[in-house]
Amino acid sequence: MMMIMGSPVDERTNSRDCGDSPRLLGDVGGTNARFAWQAGPGAPMQAVRSYACAEHASLQSAIEHYLGSMNLPRPRRAGIGIANPVTGDRVQMTNHHWSFSIQALQQALGLQKLKVINDFTALALALPVLSSQERRWLCGGEPERGAPLALIGPGTGLGVSGLLPCGSGYRALEGEGGHVTLCAVTPREQAVLNQLQQRFGHASAERAVSGQGLAWLYEALCTLDGATPPAGLDAPQISQAALEGSDARAVEALDLMLAFLGSVAGNLALTLGARGGIYLGGGVLPRVAARIKDSAFHERLIGKGRFRDYLARMPVYLIEARESPALRGVALALD
Repeated sequence: MMMIMGSPVDERTNSRDCGDSPRLLGDVGGTNARFAWQAGPGAPMQAVRSYACAEHASLQSAIEHYLGSMNLPRPRRAGIGIANPVTGDRVQMTNHHWSFSIQALQQALGLQKLKVINDFTALALALPVLSSQERRWLCGGEPERGAPLALIGPGTGLGVSGLLPCGSGYRALEGEGGHVTLCAVTPREQAVLNQLQQRFGHASAERAVSGQGLAWLYEALCTLDGATPPAGLDAPQISQAALEGSDARAVEALDLMLAFLGSVAGNLALTLGARGGIYLGGGVLPRVAARIKDSAFHERLIGKGRFRDYLARMPVYLIEARESPALRGVALALD
């Protein structure tokens, strides 16, 4: 776990501190890699750009392309939040083919210091510094000051983290909660879950609650209904069809995803005691925000029997930031 707000952080680096030198910040997901330049600790982020991961052979290639296209010098420090566990020197992305050695990447880029953490750990670090304009209240009561915060969000995969109080600050969780076992509540969900289990063996929450998961849900519904899935249909098309109401199966797939999300988010909130708030991140939900309140999301979040009222008091926020908050979290980790 990682400490913030005045407490030390555990460093994965083999080099000396570099003070106030310029640094590169990165937020790398399974689909896009976002980079920013920062003159030093606390300085505003500049030259924020996003690139499709599929357009670059490696993370190093994407970084070098960014520096070259922005006409930026080689930084002395860099921090990267990336969508997979970081448990040693070797990083292999879960939902993309990029793989690299942290030490080798540091040497190849000529960095004196390189910090690599999970992308949702980075996003969790940024939660305390989100402005009121960057989070939309969806439901629940008032946050309890100094209480734990939960974070979950579907993107290419499903990210999960949170903040636990520690002294005068917080500790950010570094885990892989998106891969917990998916559970069904209704008979229709159980039928869909059976399809996912037949397809993947272990049906994790990410298999249903993610951009990829939305497409897999749609395909499972097609199988159950004896229909052939349209060729090339992807998550953005499914979500758009659901919002327009032009495809009943797309509507059902999106509603299933949001219901499953509610169940998993409620489990996370119970586990952490997230009286400080439940935050919804990732790239999928802002696109379907209009559907969340009309879905089973909140009922499934709070529908935990005797702890219904306990969960109903927890505020739920949707993160809606124009600039990737995870970049700010990476900067805090680098500090």
